[in-house]
Amino acid sequence: MTAKSTAEEEWMDLALAEARATEHTHDVPVGAVVIDEHGNVIGRGRNRREETGDPTAHAEVMALRDAAEHLGSWRLDDVTLVVTLEPCAMCAGTILAARVPRLVFGAWDEKAGAVGSVYDLLRDRRLPHRVEVSAGIRSAECAELLTAFFRGSPTTP
Repeated sequence: MTAKSTAEEEWMDLALAEARATEHTHDVPVGAVVIDEHGNVIGRGRNRREETGDPTAHAEVMALRDAAEHLGSWRLDDVTLVVTLEPCAMCAGTILAARVPRLVFGAWDEKAGAVGSVYDLLRDRRLPHRVEVSAGIRSAECAELLTAFFRGSPTTP
């Protein structure tokens, strides 16, 4: 295992912890963290649509908002976004708008994924910004969290 993949797996632990924090809100368990160029967490987010009634309160958006507030800038040029589920079109657009250079995600989303499953917005050559993507990091664990949620069973930490 390379140092890069080891760091990605450790970061995914943090994103999974955010996903598990949705347990009492009835939100789909998706979590995200934003990591700076030194490996520090500067943003955290989890799905909060049910909790807040905000249709844009996806884990990625929440984490990017937190990171932008931390940095005092909407430009997130030197960060890595780590999320437990492949981003949807809205989140992929937000990643592009924030100039995020790197994305790490866990489970694929065959219904709404916009980073390779249904669409591939982050690497579309027609757009002015492209993102380096590491996909499938701890995918089975990320997918099981979602599967357990949708079948209504408790998840294990």
